[in-house]
Amino acid sequence: MTRTSLAGVACSIARATDLFADAWTALIMRDVLLGVTRFDDIAEDLGISRKVLAARLSRLVAEGVLTRERYQDRPPREHYRATEKGEGLYPVLLALMDWGDRWYAAEAGPPVRLHHDACGHDTAPLTVCAHCREPITVAGTRARPGPGGRVGPGTRVLAPRIVTSECDAADT
Repeated sequence: MTRTSLAGVACSIARATDLFADAWTALIMRDVLLGVTRFDDIAEDLGISRKVLAARLSRLVAEGVLTRERYQDRPPREHYRATEKGEGLYPVLLALMDWGDRWYAAEAGPPVRLHHDACGHDTAPLTVCAHCREPITVAGTRARPGPGGRVGPGTRVLAPRIVTSECDAADT
């Protein structure tokens, strides 16, 4: 079964999930961001086949999310490091972790706690407005047309609704 590419869809969520089309990619990024950076260690941690891992790592490197760095010359060995683009996924993974903790944690509780070194407290990610710092919710936000928006595959129904929503808000 061939997967349909979402790279051409005028939606940032579609384009991002085109890269992260499966759970392995998110789990590889989790491992690398938390310090598991060597191929064999990632393979062992995830129980993933070497072929699948090699393919996912190659794509992440090609996309500029990870870089390969030599850590040993004899024999030659490399590990993976997140680029700035890759580190930008950390809040996304934390939000996914927080959602999973809320809806899928075992009876004993979440498997990991997030500790904020700057203040010394355990914490949880919170998505807030960049201007007023109030929490962002579905009920308190609306999508507005952006300069890259267009009607097309993946947005045939949504894009016109976003434009209509913008027009409705302007009329009030």
